[in-house]
Amino acid sequence: MLCVCAVVSVARAQVLPPNEIQDPELRALQERNIDSLKQLGAAILALPTDYPFYLSRKLDLDKDKQKWADQRSIQFDRYKDKVVLKITGNYFAAYSAAAMNSDQRARQTFLQIVLPILQAAVPQFEKNSGMQAYALEISHHVLGKVGGVAVERPENVVVIMPQAAATRMVEAKDDTARQAALMRGEVYVNAKPATIWLSGEGPQLAQEALPEDLSAAKPSAPSSAVEVVPESEQDIEKLPSPVHVPALKPGKSAVPPIPPRDTSPEALTSMQAAIKPILDGMVKGVEPQAHFVPYAPPSFISFRNGVYLEVSINTTLAEPSTASRYRLAALVFDDHVAHLIRPVLGYFKDDSQFDGLGFSSTLHLSTKANASANSQAVEFFLPFAALRCYERYDCTGQQLIDAGTVLINGERVSLDLQIAEGGGNR
Repeated sequence: MLCVCAVVSVARAQVLPPNEIQDPELRALQERNIDSLKQLGAAILALPTDYPFYLSRKLDLDKDKQKWADQRSIQFDRYKDKVVLKITGNYFAAYSAAAMNSDQRARQTFLQIVLPILQAAVPQFEKNSGMQAYALEISHHVLGKVGGVAVERPENVVVIMPQAAATRMVEAKDDTARQAALMRGEVYVNAKPATIWLSGEGPQLAQEALPEDLSAAKPSAPSSAVEVVPESEQDIEKLPSPVHVPALKPGKSAVPPIPPRDTSPEALTSMQAAIKPILDGMVKGVEPQAHFVPYAPPSFISFRNGVYLEVSINTTLAEPSTASRYRLAALVFDDHVAHLIRPVLGYFKDDSQFDGLGFSSTLHLSTKANASANSQAVEFFLPFAALRCYERYDCTGQQLIDAGTVLINGERVSLDLQIAEGGGNR
């Protein structure tokens, strides 16, 4: 006999009815795509998961309440200036706070829930001109201790994937290509920006200690017992703060964590003095092709909580004044920066002393007479892991850019080399 509760659960709609959407444009979009949205809902319900997953209008619900809560979570919504397909759900896996840090927990939920949902959604919506991105909000649970008492608390992961990046993600054949696509999106853990490294090779954050038995990092199902609630939110904050540690390899014991990078002016000055002979040799050896800025010698700077060696260069391009800034930035990389990476890396064999290279180009257009009016700044901050991958010819220039940060006149941008050089804006 089929359980009545199972019939009710399966029959419950997963798509928000159009008449509940206030925005006229979004309501019309929801109505036009209602059949595709229902098919997506059915596909998501059929996904195999290690632990129960429910689509839900609300995050952070107790499992018993979730079974009877409103599960109509698939809808079109707005995020910044984009129309997104929003999917919200609760994943009832519980990760150990002692065994996995927030980035690692986010990665696990991404691989188990977010990626399979994108694989189900993208084929249906990749050619839908009414939307520009996917927005997935997934809650999982974290097991920790407060004052010796076991505490289970929710943690929310939000992933925003532009349409083109999502398509690349689901079509990718390996983690390198998936990582490049993921870097074009946005990830937040409890509303704070985060980075997910699919292979574990990127910089990871970890708690004060990790268990030697890495199998302990596997999540467990949330306890069905009465939840133990801390006396206050401040108690939760007493759990160990994250610090930088090297990436762990399977089967290896955890190593003691190293302290966070010292980015103080004193530390940067000391590092500058320590390797001054190397920097002087680099300037002399690479100058013929680098065109260093004379008044701004290579120096260490703090950027996004890391230490980067900033290399200031002049780049001249024979481009018309009507060229977009994205095309110009792409040409700066392909025609100038890309040719400097391997020669500059040759002077630095130890990647542990700082985090990467920052190529800061002052761009000039030779086709315009007034040079002061057409110059602009393009900066590429590139981490060592990606630089070494590029140096070995294992990564493309696009993958290197995706792993780093690009600034045009101080504003962070995404940069697609093929599109930009073909005349597109991004």
